[in-house]
Amino acid sequence: MKRTLTITTGQNWQAALRAAGGRAKVAVETGKYQGESLNFESPAAFFGQLTERRWHMIRVMMGSGTVGVRELARRLDRGVKRVHEDAQVLVALGLLEKTESGALLCPFDDIHVNMHLTPQLEVA
Repeated sequence: MKRTLTITTGQNWQAALRAAGGRAKVAVETGKYQGESLNFESPAAFFGQLTERRWHMIRVMMGSGTVGVRELARRLDRGVKRVHEDAQVLVALGLLEKTESGALLCPFDDIHVNMHLTPQLEVA
């Protein structure tokens, strides 16, 4: 089964949680996978967690199967310690998964970012 992830930004985390719950209910009722979602409260929170290097790590991991941290560091031409730190953040966010042996896996075949920006209203 192909897994998909939609990343959204929005302060209304309750609405994002309700939408995810609605998709899960449909999945249970129909038996069809509805995709997964990850919401950040703001674009700043999104970009604070998903840096350019972490995006590159995800991109390298997509479709690569399981890869050890040392091998991933070699592929990225980065230090093992920094790759390990970034991988821990991505595992905590759910963008990468860690196997029992400690290897990393990106379970998603497609990641879509849905970001909506509106003007900030000034308070007098």
